[in-house]
Amino acid sequence: MSEKRDYYEVLGLSQGASADEIRRAYKQAALKHHPDRNAGDKAAELKFKEATEAYTILSDDDKRRTYDRFGHAGFEGGGGVDFSGAGVNDILSHFQDMFTDFFGGAGGGQQRRRRAERGQDVGVAVELTLAESMGGGKREVTVRGPATCDTCSGKGTKSGSVPGKCQACRGTGQVTAQRGFIMFASPCARCGGTGTFIQDPCDTCHGAGAVERQRRVLVTFPAGIDSGQRLRVPGQGMPGPNGTPPGDLYVDVELAADPHFERQGDSLGTRRRVSFATASLGGEIEIDLPDESKVTAKIPPGTQPGTVLAINGKGMPRVDRSGRGNLHVMIEVVVPSKISKKAKKLIQELEQELSGESPPEAHPS
Repeated sequence: MSEKRDYYEVLGLSQGASADEIRRAYKQAALKHHPDRNAGDKAAELKFKEATEAYTILSDDDKRRTYDRFGHAGFEGGGGVDFSGAGVNDILSHFQDMFTDFFGGAGGGQQRRRRAERGQDVGVAVELTLAESMGGGKREVTVRGPATCDTCSGKGTKSGSVPGKCQACRGTGQVTAQRGFIMFASPCARCGGTGTFIQDPCDTCHGAGAVERQRRVLVTFPAGIDSGQRLRVPGQGMPGPNGTPPGDLYVDVELAADPHFERQGDSLGTRRRVSFATASLGGEIEIDLPDESKVTAKIPPGTQPGTVLAINGKGMPRVDRSGRGNLHVMIEVVVPSKISKKAKKLIQELEQELSGESPPEAHPS
């Protein structure tokens, strides 16, 4: 310890320097000697470690009082820090909050993280019919979980009271512990890392700011949405801690099987049965789509069984609203299982007519 330079001298300060002056002096030294700005410079690396060690002691009120009274000797029994043998990466890792505070702009890393705090996201799965997917629209989704407490509006405190600064961590949200020459920081157990502590908790939520309940969220499903797609509903997730914004609700969509239609992307497929006469002579059939609209399919003369007719623009709407896919209609020709004597004779005559053969001798049936 006797070889160490005076911490105030390292930072270029007098012993009566204020906390703000110590902070500014360290920021200036750290910026000047930061490893990212002095790659491979061992002298700068040592100065960076030295300045960080000095700041670690002088920025802590208790350690500074000990140092002011006894100097380096005050830590010979433990409680001090020694970064001379530590790696730069270790220092940067364990003091990430402090460096983010200095180099990340105004407000400080801890304050920025608090502003960024929000509730957890929630996910639910919803099954839609093909008709609902094709037409789109609004539907209520049931979500069960923590919801903002109405009594305290999510603050967790009784009316008229406000959270106070946590005394265990002095409002920082973190506590530190020393292991050798490295200082480790961890979230404060008393306040959960928030830096505040509720003395008069809300009687309804007992300070949590949220209560467990079932609620309904109105979700808008765009026309054409398909299985495997996900919708995000901002602000409908779990409440944030201490009145911070809630998370988001994510809705995963699955389509139920439809008895009459099959979907592939933005295309729809269906089967329709027509008579032999319609397949032979041609005609029209009317198809009721899942969204209750109707489309007319034209059957060309001589349509064979298994023929697929494509009707442009009558399939599923595209989610990006760039039109619709196609409707594919597979034609099945109905063959009667029972026919009358007259029908049988007519069919035989038709077969002969089509084949160009002479009519066979009639046999009594």
